[in-house]
Amino acid sequence: MKFTKMHGAGNDYVYVNCFEEQVSNPAEVAVKVSNRNFGIGSDGLILIMPSDKADVRMRMFNSDGSESEMCGNGIRCVAKYAYDHNIVNKTEITAETGAGILTLQLFPNRENRIEQVRVNMGPPRLSREEIPMNGSPAAQVVAEELTVLDRTFKITCVSMGNPHCIIYVDDVDAFPVATYGPLIENHQLFPRRTNVEFIQIISRSEVRQRTWERGAGETLACGTGASAVCVAGVLNNVTDRKILNHLAGGDLELEWVADGPVFMTGPATEVFSGELLV
Repeated sequence: MKFTKMHGAGNDYVYVNCFEEQVSNPAEVAVKVSNRNFGIGSDGLILIMPSDKADVRMRMFNSDGSESEMCGNGIRCVAKYAYDHNIVNKTEITAETGAGILTLQLFPNRENRIEQVRVNMGPPRLSREEIPMNGSPAAQVVAEELTVLDRTFKITCVSMGNPHCIIYVDDVDAFPVATYGPLIENHQLFPRRTNVEFIQIISRSEVRQRTWERGAGETLACGTGASAVCVAGVLNNVTDRKILNHLAGGDLELEWVADGPVFMTGPATEVFSGELLV
């Protein structure tokens, strides 16, 4: 299997060009390639595929083999790969995902390679039914109390095509993400599990984020999570509609247009390519 290793702000995946390759057992391949000691090393596997609805299609598998609906950092890399490897020849493309069809704007550098991508992430889903969460289907979850072990958190939940639970903390570096992340991810409130974002507010236009990703553990960045954080900040009136989000792997720019979509702008980087016997 030919593959390309790419990352968006440190959120790294193994990408396979399924215009040329065929992967019949993606869940098993995801587990194999993600292993950082015995595989390639990644947060998961992303397949770049033909689509009859859009320019390309993305399927994304976590490092545990489970399939997710969307990956914000991953889709920027899909767009970069499609342009740099001549699958598309235009700087505005559409991509089919498990969360719907998204529009992406690509920014070529002087060598006509893509370094930055702006993604229309679509509007956030805010009801418990859409996230999904157990409880009253139409209700929103803003600063709702959730007790885990010895702490009671105020959680705000948003779906950007996949579920996110946002929690504000005083010191994100010191917070024990590995302790509380998996417990919240697998809490009975979330029938499909959830991603968890721990957020430190710097100002109304700037935050810091650590993410416990569903099916992958802590990752260096999460684009859908950063988008959800932008929405949560407005719902809690703690940040503006346009923010700069500092993640461990790099920075993302987010903007939630009033009553409209969230736009995310960030880097996409190709690391290396190779072949693997699967």
